[in-house]
Amino acid sequence: MVALMGLLALWTVPTASADPVVTGFSFPFSGAPAYEHLAPTQLSDPSQLHAPIGQQRAEEIARQIGLSPADALSEQQARDFTTGGGVGGDAEAAAIIQASIDILVNTTGHPLYSEVNGVSTPSVLGSYGLYVTPDGMLQSPANMSAPTRQVNTLIAPGGYVDTWLRNNDATDTLVALYRSAYPIEAAYGFAAQQMSGTAQLITNTKGGVNSTVGMSMGPPLWIVNFALIYAVSPTLAAAMPAYWAPIPPEVAAAIEASPTGQVPYADYASYLE
Repeated sequence: MVALMGLLALWTVPTASADPVVTGFSFPFSGAPAYEHLAPTQLSDPSQLHAPIGQQRAEEIARQIGLSPADALSEQQARDFTTGGGVGGDAEAAAIIQASIDILVNTTGHPLYSEVNGVSTPSVLGSYGLYVTPDGMLQSPANMSAPTRQVNTLIAPGGYVDTWLRNNDATDTLVALYRSAYPIEAAYGFAAQQMSGTAQLITNTKGGVNSTVGMSMGPPLWIVNFALIYAVSPTLAAAMPAYWAPIPPEVAAAIEASPTGQVPYADYASYLE
């Protein structure tokens, strides 16, 4: 869910009113100005690292991007959608969708488990915009190998997700998504990802300080992912990261230098703990 294939059309997007904010992300990584203030801000206290946004904030964000709890799937629909059930369900597609959600809600209380040096190891890295693959590699969720990148073909207009929603009495959810901020932010996010190379990291510049964070924590893609997860389950959306944190320079440099955009988590875990 980190980036989309091109959108066939942009539906009317609700106007969000807010004073201009300076996030430190440049165009197109800042996304639509009307929604930039809704994205995570840089943490200001260590206690905020990997903290989830919580349900109250999730509902406020949803309202401002044009979604409500009534637009989300029912519990049964969400269960079918993420397990390959329902009319036309596909277990392989559902597994990619569920893995994407798990990666994007990798916050306190929602660890991912990976084999690191032969040991099942939990990791929580959401604020960095990084995650650890099941086989122990550290990378951006926008890496070409990530489920969050592979899901692009499923959520493209007319693809598996559109078809599943139409076939399972969830057309209202689909319509709500395309009338929300989702399409315009997806267009910004797609442009941003095309500019970000193999590493899929982005630069933030604020107060004369340059920081690096994973693509998934940039405003447009965070909002796109929020909208998609909220449509599945508002409770899951509430587990997304509330703050972004600069990736330690040693880790960012290693990922950027890697020809695959991946490095062994075991080699860099100490920088991220």
